[in-house]
Amino acid sequence: MADYLSPTVIQPTIPLAAMTPLERLVLSHVFSAWAEGDGLYFYAEETPAGVLTLSRAKLKAALAASDGSSGAIHGYAAARLAQTPAAECEIELDLTSDVGWERIFQDIVKRSPTLRYVTAVSAFTCSRMRPDGFGGIAVLITAEAIMAKSTNDFLEEFFATAGLTDALD
Repeated sequence: MADYLSPTVIQPTIPLAAMTPLERLVLSHVFSAWAEGDGLYFYAEETPAGVLTLSRAKLKAALAASDGSSGAIHGYAAARLAQTPAAECEIELDLTSDVGWERIFQDIVKRSPTLRYVTAVSAFTCSRMRPDGFGGIAVLITAEAIMAKSTNDFLEEFFATAGLTDALD
């Protein structure tokens, strides 16, 4: 069996003051994080987590401490808390759809007086030499947009520039 990985780094370091407690909690479960100055440097050695299981108490406390902040993760987390029976001690958050980590960083950039952008760079690797197991992607997140280009996107542009569009078939 082949293992597909996407080690990822987020830059720049995200100031603690720019994140709500809920964003900090969620992003610290999607990525590994280490303190760097007055912020957190986020990275994933293997792959960013897409589905999180958080304790109800921690999620509820982080949501309350976020003081009614708006943003994609705030509405989603509040809805998940309301949908999950009170007897459940853990809440599952699925960040593989509309509320992904990219949107969380975009909300942070929108509110921040100092962050103009966040970038994510991921490598695509595989434990076996499979043709679909290698490459990468670069993502630029601004207040207005989330833009991404993969190594395949660059190759398609190169083929077109070289007049080799038939090579794409």
